Amino acid sequence: MATSVKQKAKIAAWAVLAAAVATAPVTVSAASQTANTTINATVNAVISMTTSSPVALSLTPSGSGVVTSASDTVTVSTNNSAGYNLTVADNDATTNLVSGSDTFTASAGTKTTPITLVNGTWGFAVVTGTTGIGANGFDASYSVENNNTSSTSKWAGMPASGSPMLLKSTSTTAANDTTTVWYAAKAAVTQPTGTYTDTVTYTATTN
Repeated sequence: MATSVKQKAKIAAWAVLAAAVATAPVTVSAASQTANTTINATVNAVISMTTSSPVALSLTPSGSGVVTSASDTVTVSTNNSAGYNLTVADNDATTNLVSGSDTFTASAGTKTTPITLVNGTWGFAVVTGTTGIGANGFDASYSVENNNTSSTSKWAGMPASGSPMLLKSTSTTAANDTTTVWYAAKAAVTQPTGTYTDTVTYTATTN
C-alpha cells in the first residue's frame, strides 16, 4: 500500500523523537547529601569576692587624741574579659560606728578631698594609685597606725547605702585580684569605752 506524504512526515517525526530519547543523557540522583551545623558554646561571666573581715581598731586615747588604722583585703576573681568594678558603701543609711548611744561619726572627707581625722570620727582610704579609681586625693601609701598622736594620713567618710563609691575598675579577667582598703578612727580621752561597730558592703560587678 502506498504511503502518503502525511504518513511519511509523521513517521519521520517519530523517528526524530525516538533518536532524541535514545541519545539524551541519563541523570542519576546522588545517594547521599551533606549539611553543616555550627556549634556555639557561650561562656557566661562569673565573679566571686572575699574579704578579710573583721577589721579591728584598738584605741587607747591620750594627749589630744590618737589614730589607729588597719586594713581589709578584698579579693576578686572573674572570667569577664572586660574586667570588673569594685565599690563600697555603708550597709545602711547610718554611717556611724555605734556602741550603745555612743558613736564615731563618719569623716567629713570625700574621695576627692580626704582629710585627717578629728576626734570622734572614722574613715576609710585606698592608695591613690589604685587601678581605675578615678579622681581622688588619697595618700600614695598607708600603713598600720597604733594610737598615733601625730597622724597626717587622709581619710574619706563612708558613703551611705545607695551611694556607693568606686574603689577600683579593671579591664581584663582577674584571678584573686586584691585591693587593700584601709580604715581608721581617732579618739580623745573623752571618748566613752566600748566596742563601736558598723558594717560596710563591697560590691564587685562585671563590666
